[in-house]
Amino acid sequence: MAAPTGAETGASVKAAAGQRIHLDKQTPDAYRAFVQAAKAVRAAGEAAGLDRILVELVNLRVSQLNGCAYCLDVHTRAALRAGETPRRLGVLAAWRDTELFTPRERAALALAEATTHPADADAEERAYAEAREVLDDAELSAVAWAAITINAFNRVSVLSKHPVRQD
Repeated sequence: MAAPTGAETGASVKAAAGQRIHLDKQTPDAYRAFVQAAKAVRAAGEAAGLDRILVELVNLRVSQLNGCAYCLDVHTRAALRAGETPRRLGVLAAWRDTELFTPRERAALALAEATTHPADADAEERAYAEAREVLDDAELSAVAWAAITINAFNRVSVLSKHPVRQD
């Protein structure tokens, strides 16, 4: 049997991608456990006094880094409901280059990015140090857990290819 050509390999990859299972539907008990963890993380954020907008900014920035369209859609809507402005959402990917975000938000976003890309040890140390300057222990922990949790949900949605549909 001859080895597949590049065109045949590309076609089989596209066919396999079209056959993605939704991990949340295939293994609902595992997904429900994720949802329960997310509820605990949200409660920890509320107990720490984190503003809902700050948490949604973390969710959105991590989802941008992970390229998760589904989570971007969900959390953009949540951020807007919480009172976030379209202007700030529009520049979130370039938050370091604006003056639109508070020191607490900047620290949370840097920590979220470091949590998402932990291989950059220097960036992680800088982000953690910055977060320690403006966030107390409970807030820092809640931000880190929010980033960890949305990273997990991003992986589920990206791998499952959850669609973003018109309303």
